[in-house]
Amino acid sequence: MSSSVLRPAATDDEPARVTAYRPISSHLAIAPPVSVVIPAMNEAENLPYVFKTLPAWIHEVVLVDGNSTDATVEVARDLWPGVKVVRQRGKGKGDALITGFTACTGDIIVMVDADGSADGNEIVSYVSALVSGADFAKGSRFANGGGTDDMTFVRKLGNRTLCTVVNRKFGARYTDLCYGYNAFWRHCLDKIDLDCTGFEVETLMNIRVVKAGLKVQEIPSHEYLRIHGTSNLSAVRDGLRVLRVILRERSNRRALRRRTHTSPMPDAVRGERS
Repeated sequence: MSSSVLRPAATDDEPARVTAYRPISSHLAIAPPVSVVIPAMNEAENLPYVFKTLPAWIHEVVLVDGNSTDATVEVARDLWPGVKVVRQRGKGKGDALITGFTACTGDIIVMVDADGSADGNEIVSYVSALVSGADFAKGSRFANGGGTDDMTFVRKLGNRTLCTVVNRKFGARYTDLCYGYNAFWRHCLDKIDLDCTGFEVETLMNIRVVKAGLKVQEIPSHEYLRIHGTSNLSAVRDGLRVLRVILRERSNRRALRRRTHTSPMPDAVRGERS
């Protein structure tokens, strides 16, 4: 990526103002503050691996604690003294993310899993895409340069099938559908209106950014194995939940089209045409 402009252009009536920029690489500095949201439940053993890869220039880390019974919160505070801890009142990954998004103060929000499968060093690629013009930077394990160490044949087949359905039904061009490493401008939340609680939240986001006409850029990402513990993910159960989200969003889209085509013409318009 080419170097970023580090100072707003001055006008005849106003002198140039210096803005606080954060250097995030040897050729890029940004002004927008970046918030990282980490939903976690009993991930005390994995958090050291997660936090050690997070860039120092991050504006804030928001840890959403899903009522952990281990030392998740204490470990997070030791590793990142300024961490913002938010207690989750509901259940599910979707609920945790929505809770975390609400607590963010940054202009850019990055979603990172707490199991050690995501490399925080990749955040620079996501942020670079956003400051270059994208609204939503979507991680992909199957884009050129991406990869995964943690996907069975059944999950890979299911992901590919569901991804194909979304691409055909919503006009998307995704290479990966069910992946939780994403970043976006905070104002996008007003346009996608998240309303689900489970793992299917990632699919819902991917569909609604397309429906909202937002500019999406895929970011090659490598998914590593969970370091400690076991995942709550179930290929069949969560695959069915993802399918239900796809069908619901498709149904809503058709209903909107029908209302648009059959809505009565306003009186003012009829009067003009009569």
